[in-house]
Amino acid sequence: MANKNIIKIRKNLDKLDDKFLNLIKIRTKYVNQVLKNKKYKKDIVDKKRIKVILKNISIKSKRKKIDPIITNKIWKSIIKAYIEYEYRKFKKR
Repeated sequence: MANKNIIKIRKNLDKLDDKFLNLIKIRTKYVNQVLKNKKYKKDIVDKKRIKVILKNISIKSKRKKIDPIITNKIWKSIIKAYIEYEYRKFKKR
């Protein structure tokens, strides 16, 4: 039988996952707005912007005492997923 404390903590994690999903929905809305302003497929990947984002995430993670390796991996995954999303959406225009 699972520990009651673990069950309670997992319920809190599930609630947090729901909040993440809401944030992803909002982020996707903004990504769609940006995509509408891109004229060419080559505009989808902005390496300078990606570098700045990852640097800022690292700095903010350290300030907030969050393991920057975790946040770096998460943000790289988010960036990769949205680049793939933009390519898929761009084709449909």
